[in-house]
Amino acid sequence: MSALPPIAAIDVGTNSIHMIIARVGARGTLHVISRDREVVRLGQSAGDIKHLSADAIERGVQTMERFVAMARQHRAFIRAVGTSAVREALNRDVFLRKVEERTGIRIELISGEEEGRLIYVGVIHGLPLVERQICLCDIGGGSTEVVVGRHGNVLFVRSEKLGAIRLTEQFFRHGRSSDHVEQCRRYLIGEWTPALEGAAQFPWDEVVVSSGTWETLARVALGGNGSQTAAQLHGCRIETKALHQAIGQILRARTPRRIARIAGVEAERADIITAGALIAERFLDYVADGSVLLSTFALREGVVFDTAQHLRDTAEYHHLVHLRATTIEQLCKRYGVERRHATHVARLALALFDSLVSLHHLGDYERELLEAAALLHDVGYHISSDQHHKHSYYIISNAVMPGFSSTEAEIIATVARYHRKSHPKRKHTHYAALPERWRHGVCWMAACLRIAEGLDRRWQQRVEALQVQIEPTTITVGLNARGDAGIELWGAERRKLLLEELSGKAVQFVVQ
Repeated sequence: MSALPPIAAIDVGTNSIHMIIARVGARGTLHVISRDREVVRLGQSAGDIKHLSADAIERGVQTMERFVAMARQHRAFIRAVGTSAVREALNRDVFLRKVEERTGIRIELISGEEEGRLIYVGVIHGLPLVERQICLCDIGGGSTEVVVGRHGNVLFVRSEKLGAIRLTEQFFRHGRSSDHVEQCRRYLIGEWTPALEGAAQFPWDEVVVSSGTWETLARVALGGNGSQTAAQLHGCRIETKALHQAIGQILRARTPRRIARIAGVEAERADIITAGALIAERFLDYVADGSVLLSTFALREGVVFDTAQHLRDTAEYHHLVHLRATTIEQLCKRYGVERRHATHVARLALALFDSLVSLHHLGDYERELLEAAALLHDVGYHISSDQHHKHSYYIISNAVMPGFSSTEAEIIATVARYHRKSHPKRKHTHYAALPERWRHGVCWMAACLRIAEGLDRRWQQRVEALQVQIEPTTITVGLNARGDAGIELWGAERRKLLLEELSGKAVQFVVQ
């Protein structure tokens, strides 16, 4: 197999947009080409993060243009992920569309749980911790993730809407008093205790912290001395007593101007570090005893390693593998999917998809999502056989799906929803809510899945294989069948209209 290209991982966060361009070696080593960061403050708005301002959107788009241009100079494979501020904003599609129009890059929206998993992946690749059971805390601008993991497996993950920018806007927007600090502390106790108690059910060997907030607190704890660089901070063990002293120093400073004078605090973080420090204080009070390890590897590095694995898997296996396959398998088991039927439908749908590439022009990425949708298309039976396609959409779109972004989960759910009954329509809110770029793919994937479902109408796998011949006005699907396949032909005929509409050709089935 040829060597992987450099990978550019762009983290579109609530406070900043970060990019790392790096190569992953054959033994899992990370060779960093460049690291870049721009403070954009996408999530800076009154109260909860609901709306991206026009100025913030433009700052974000301009930063993405610069980062993408730099990545392309290195001929890197680019993957951008959006976290709290983007996934929560009601007008996120405006930002996403502008980024794609001006850069050609799609930003994946990842759930808080997926964000936690990717942070864990980054941490265990940066420090020799894979054999140890660790409790990890990452404080972002809009959310904070707590993860417990071992041997590369996530045992517990929780993402809460408790971030440095979010709490600054909520409690310190108009200044800071001791009352505001106490209000924030009480809020953290009420909102975060269930998650921390959940993590405490899994004993750990080591506490690890990551993110800009923790790095700032570490610099203050170390007196702003020569250990200030990220390379020197990485893997540094810091006594919790020293961190508490650093937090106290920040809280006593009272104003951003005074906080910025503290050795180790960056001026651009001075206005939000109070809220970040209070989140850290609550975490240390609850889980940490003695010391913590600081990792400067986190989400971006996790995206690089996850992407490298995915690129290798796609090139070598051409189907769902590893974590994504495990996620689908677990959902199938949980909801009692009839695996022989689902697997057979997936095989037929992919064969049809592969044969129609010259018409739909989709690739391995969409193929993988179609496979997931085919395997999960019947999960809705868990709720009721009546309208089970709609129940399938609900289950998949609301499931925690490690390895898949929020956008990917929504696409899989939508394709599964259209495996029967009505075609995709703009009046359907879930379909209309998809970015325009994805509606074309969803329709073609659904067209393949509908026919494949019809070809196993009796769940007896009588249609063993298919071959497709594309002509100027017709698509002929030849079927290799075992025994009488009349019901299966009838099922496929009932479901061919969407493919006919998309292709502009008549579809006919012939038993060979």
